[in-house]
Amino acid sequence: MTALDSIYGNAGIVNEGLEQIFAAHQKVIISKGDYLLKIGETANEYYCLEKGLIRSYVLDYNGNDITTEFFCDNQVVVEVNSLFQRIPSQENFQAITDCVCWKIDFDSFQKLFHEILGFSEWGRAWMSQSLFYFKHRSVSMITQSATDRYLDLQNQRPQVLKEAPLKNIASYLGITDTSLSRIRKELTQEFR
Repeated sequence: MTALDSIYGNAGIVNEGLEQIFAAHQKVIISKGDYLLKIGETANEYYCLEKGLIRSYVLDYNGNDITTEFFCDNQVVVEVNSLFQRIPSQENFQAITDCVCWKIDFDSFQKLFHEILGFSEWGRAWMSQSLFYFKHRSVSMITQSATDRYLDLQNQRPQVLKEAPLKNIASYLGITDTSLSRIRKELTQEFR
């Protein structure tokens, strides 16, 4: 099963429509460290990540690299504002590992989105799920301890903890590398 099956397969789109959607995607291999999108560029495609780990990040007012999101196997990798509003990205998107992706360009997506029955419903459901996730994340950054945020990440996306550098995980959690090391050490001792 490919990422395309996983991402689009349960959307209620008829087989002929799925075949058109799948055919519009191009398989791409992205090497560790390569950028899918850089700050200032306008996104012209989105990716269905089959295998690997990608992160998005910004530079804060002091020039520090802050991870804003991780994208794992079978997730859509997209800079929504840039792609749909046709504006320059405020984030970098970079492969943390070697990745296998399926890319669809903006024009092909728009055409299929309006032509294929059920594709717009898939888009609405995906966008709603993403909105709920980001709302939960923004509230948890305020209401949860760093340890609880770490445990949530461990439970929801263990791939991140296995493959991402600690400095990226720490910035994503809003803590220092030292605090992350302390949390990991405490949890290891607690579960012995």
